[in-house]
Amino acid sequence: MVKVLIVRVAGTNCDLETEWAFTLCGARPQRVHLARLIENDVHLDQYDILVFPGGFSYGDDLGAGKVLANEIMLKIHDRIEQFREKKRPIIGICNGFQVLTKAKLLPFARTGGASLVWNDIGRFVDRWVWLKVEKSRSPFFTNLPDIIRLPVAHAEGKFILANKRGLLRIERNGQVVLRYVDPSGNPAPYPYNPNGSVAGIAGVCDESGLVVGMMPHPERALFSTYLPDWLRTSRKEEPGFGLQFFQNVVKYIS
Repeated sequence: MVKVLIVRVAGTNCDLETEWAFTLCGARPQRVHLARLIENDVHLDQYDILVFPGGFSYGDDLGAGKVLANEIMLKIHDRIEQFREKKRPIIGICNGFQVLTKAKLLPFARTGGASLVWNDIGRFVDRWVWLKVEKSRSPFFTNLPDIIRLPVAHAEGKFILANKRGLLRIERNGQVVLRYVDPSGNPAPYPYNPNGSVAGIAGVCDESGLVVGMMPHPERALFSTYLPDWLRTSRKEEPGFGLQFFQNVVKYIS
């Protein structure tokens, strides 16, 4: 059975939903506090998938995901790099995306660097968005339609790169996995792009395609009944786009 390690710390609040998503996919997820990894009470090499879920790790006191990213870099970065070298998936969702980026687990050195900063509107945003599924290096977005809907909930979700050369590089490399669009699939400003991300980027992957960071929450879109307008659309419970994403991750391993 596919084993999933879901890292949690003070402030993590999407770990239970993420655990449930992987359980629905037939995997065996386990929520583990970072301290147990640091103390070697839990060994990362016993797992097939590593996930950093959403929330507000350590209250985002020094910036979204910054404290957790620092802990990882100082204490277990080498172990996570070994996990990556074994071609095992690493997923960061919302706060997890911020952590992956700031801990340099999503390497953008060749692009001059990247980060996630305050939304252009200057406040927290919580809404469902339309997303274009790009043809990317990642195997986790197959069997999804070109346009999907997922919810976002963040204050520091604006993806930026150090320069235009970096943007061109990740686009040419197929490292953009999701973009914010309008319902027709066209680039559009707020509210369709909820944070002002450069080129509407909502999710990226590393050059292997197996390390993925995304601001939208697939664990909050497991079934059609999660949609705010489901009574006007499907009117019945069907698998959602979020569930398909998790199924793809588990399928890659199994």
